[in-house]
Amino acid sequence: MRVLIYSISYMNRDLKFRVIPLIFSLSLSLVAVGQSLPTGQEVRYNPISTAVPFLTITPDSRHGAMGDVGVATSPDANSQYLNPSKYAFTDGKFGFSLSYTPWLRELVNDINLAYLSGYYRIDNNQVIGSSLRYFSMGDITLTGQDQTNIGTVSPSEFALDFSYSRKLSDKLSGGVALRYIRSDLSGGIGAEAYTAGNAFATDVSFYYFNQWGGEGSLKSIAAGINFSNIGSKISYDQGSNKEFLPANMRLGTTFTKEFDDYNTFSISLDLNKLLVPTPQSQLIYEADGSIIVLPDNTTNKSVISSIFGSFTDAPGGFKEELQEFTVSTGLEYWYNKQFALRAGYFHEAQNKGNRKFFTAGVGVKMNIAAIDFSYVIPVQRNNPLANTIRFTLLFDVDSFSKKKDQ
Repeated sequence: MRVLIYSISYMNRDLKFRVIPLIFSLSLSLVAVGQSLPTGQEVRYNPISTAVPFLTITPDSRHGAMGDVGVATSPDANSQYLNPSKYAFTDGKFGFSLSYTPWLRELVNDINLAYLSGYYRIDNNQVIGSSLRYFSMGDITLTGQDQTNIGTVSPSEFALDFSYSRKLSDKLSGGVALRYIRSDLSGGIGAEAYTAGNAFATDVSFYYFNQWGGEGSLKSIAAGINFSNIGSKISYDQGSNKEFLPANMRLGTTFTKEFDDYNTFSISLDLNKLLVPTPQSQLIYEADGSIIVLPDNTTNKSVISSIFGSFTDAPGGFKEELQEFTVSTGLEYWYNKQFALRAGYFHEAQNKGNRKFFTAGVGVKMNIAAIDFSYVIPVQRNNPLANTIRFTLLFDVDSFSKKKDQ
């Protein structure tokens, strides 16, 4: 149970409607930076914030153990989040997975992300997929400035999506996904009732896969790109104020080598960039400890203009634009295609969020199911992401059906 001091009743209407989403969404997306503020130097701290940041959390254990890579890794039931076009290259007919992540365990013990994902093969070239993400922020007790109890709210968000992927050639596939997003943050607090935010978005993705060599010495190269969460803005006050979704461009590659019948190794690299405006408001930490706040004027931009402008709008120019890319790299080793060891690293620039952490995990594949586990190891101490763990169960329905028929 957490207590939140409710002290916005005397603010003007426009500011008041903007505070509630920021209390929940902004704090979750940028909480990792709070432990490392710059001192003794002038630093322009200018992270990009959006609504519904839970859409940027890698939900499954396999890719969470590999530094959050995944746009070009081998396809599995969790491909819906990272690159739905990978489904076209799956070997199975039908599969699904369940994932659970206790989030920000160093701060609270009741925030969690649950994820259900699966696919169904229509024919040799076409696959449909679907997933459901549910993000619970626990119970929050609201109190007024006079310490009176206003009530308890249980903020939560979810996203439901469906995808279609198709092979465009023997080595290339494409996919699209449609997504419905609902974010209920306020529980109707305040003099005027806040409403749950609703939005629609789409993903467009491609996946390239090329394999060569003989059995026991196969090699493959894969590449992928996914433009995700491209859609409407979201509002919590019936349209008076609108916030951007975390539209994102993810691109990457994976190289895999099969040394023999028992040992397979792959290495992956992903780059991510949010396709939303860079805030023109900035916190400038001066050497004497003072803080200068520059105002922001980007919230009224349209979604389309913001996507194209996101590559050139950073106040710091090209150098700052490069800093807006996060870098993920991951390694995966399989023994006998049954036991996996994984590791990775995630890097974000200091003035854009400062998330830097190593990851590790293991996976065990059985006849009809697989179990994956991952763990986050922050570079810095007192990081809210420390001890983040993920659990995933994957089910191969084809294997179950084949075993039943035997």
